[in-house]
Amino acid sequence: MQDRAIEAEESLKFFILTGKPLDRRLSIGQIAALRFAQDDEFVNLATKTLAENLLPDEIKKLIKNWRPDHHRV
Repeated sequence: MQDRAIEAEESLKFFILTGKPLDRRLSIGQIAALRFAQDDEFVNLATKTLAENLLPDEIKKLIKNWRPDHHRV
């Protein structure tokens, strides 16, 4: 259930920032890692993730300004 919520939230975030849907080729692990990126990094990291097929740990290492997840259960 939480995976679907994360995917929906990040898909909406991507759409708000770009006006385009989040690419369905991203895995839930990649999307979960991207959720920690601030808006100014999110789109570029999502694009880089698709281009280079980055693993979740690689995505997290590239995030410069972390967005905390205070609502995690």
